[in-house]
Amino acid sequence: MDAHLVEWLNILLRWAHVIVGIGWIGTSFYFVALDMSLRKREGLAPGVMGSAWLVHGGGFYSVEKYASAPANMPPDLQWYKWEAYLTFLTGFALLAVMYYWNAQAYLIDPRVLAMTPATAIGLSLVSLTLGWFVYDAMCKSPLGKQPVLLAAMVFAFLILMTWGFTHIFSGRGAFIHIGMLVGTIMVANVRFIIIPNQKKIVADLIAGRTPDPALGAAGKNRSMHNTFLTLPVILFMISNHYPILHSHPHAWLVAALVIVLGALARWFWVRHEAHDPISRIGWAVPAAAGVLAVAVVMTAPRIDPAMAGMRVADARVLEIVKTHCAACHAAQPTLEGFAEAPKGIKLETLDLIRTHSSAVMSQAVTSQAMPLGGFTDMKDEERRELGAWLLAQRAR
Repeated sequence: MDAHLVEWLNILLRWAHVIVGIGWIGTSFYFVALDMSLRKREGLAPGVMGSAWLVHGGGFYSVEKYASAPANMPPDLQWYKWEAYLTFLTGFALLAVMYYWNAQAYLIDPRVLAMTPATAIGLSLVSLTLGWFVYDAMCKSPLGKQPVLLAAMVFAFLILMTWGFTHIFSGRGAFIHIGMLVGTIMVANVRFIIIPNQKKIVADLIAGRTPDPALGAAGKNRSMHNTFLTLPVILFMISNHYPILHSHPHAWLVAALVIVLGALARWFWVRHEAHDPISRIGWAVPAAAGVLAVAVVMTAPRIDPAMAGMRVADARVLEIVKTHCAACHAAQPTLEGFAEAPKGIKLETLDLIRTHSSAVMSQAVTSQAMPLGGFTDMKDEERRELGAWLLAQRAR
């Protein structure tokens, strides 16, 4: 397919993914906040567990929630599911266009594991499918009755999968896959647990049967899983823009810190919406700050001491850049799939290399995220030479 058309397909899918993702996350966050706002009040109808008074856009709203379901089903019941389904579908399409179509560049890194694009795509599909079944089995096992232990086991499972991804795919490919796995779990919770359970409750009401309260409880539990996974999955999905996250030798540990940080932030958010006193929930703020500090220190760039005393000629730097960078970062890229230089960064002259020295140092030297897919087999010595020259330019 023409690189220009692929670029437009990428743009449109990303745009659509963001739009429907906002709809899904917004709806999810709203209903969690609504649950936290419910209060027992005098005069509530039979079966109503609580109500909430809301104000927005100049209007006032009174919302009630039933413990299980109303005695009679209203004819205009509103369902919330397509936001989740479309978020997954557009996300998977984006994964296919960017990571499957350009697997050699974005998904595969020979330094991690040499394989064909077909093998990489197959491993991707199998791991995402297997991940859902393992998670679902844990939730349906006796662990499901012990929320704290279940959360710990799910966390351990996600980190194990991340460790596996970092030993199969490129750094950015590994992080996008942990994000895709979490997203798959979240949408599968909606598709296979939450919505089917709601349909069973509706069917029981229509048939005059008393709905099983366990159906609603199971749906609520999966919904809460989703809300605590939302903040981490957002960062995983944009991680390809930030190599400091996925290029660390122990990137799986960085992913663990992201999950803990996101879950702590979301927990504090939810409990604050429930009007818990700060004296009870305030500990989450310094805890999250501590986790963030660990992540910042852990991912700090480390300059190889060997670069300090090296002297590298301009001609040698141009040779290195021409060999390893210019296929993409040129006025007319020669690498298949690239119609123009990524982010408009061109590295065909010494002046251009100096202009983008910070990006070159970050991407090619300290994080070693470039060249894409390691397809040029850039050696460590070449990275040191390039880094030494860049440091010398800064010292001028």
